[in-house]
Amino acid sequence: MSAVLAQLLAQGADEGATLATLRAIVEEAGEAGAVRALTRLGLADAGAERDLAELRELLRAWRDAKRSAWKAAIAWVCRIAGALLLAGLAVKLGFGAWVK
Repeated sequence: MSAVLAQLLAQGADEGATLATLRAIVEEAGEAGAVRALTRLGLADAGAERDLAELRELLRAWRDAKRSAWKAAIAWVCRIAGALLLAGLAVKLGFGAWVK
């Protein structure tokens, strides 16, 4: 709980309101604010939960695809480096004459 909110609760309790009443007011205000924020974002309808689940699934798939692409790119770079190293060794050791 923030310091300002705690101070306001203490002030309300000092002026005669019960702590339970003040906490109920804070809870209702928080819920009303959350509903207002969700409404502004367009997530207050019945299908919002399903939409968020689909978005999370899509984001997870994107991250998996990105990770797989990086792994594949690194694997190809390693293969090319290995092939170049072997070709260099073959030339250095004179195996090029065998091909001719």
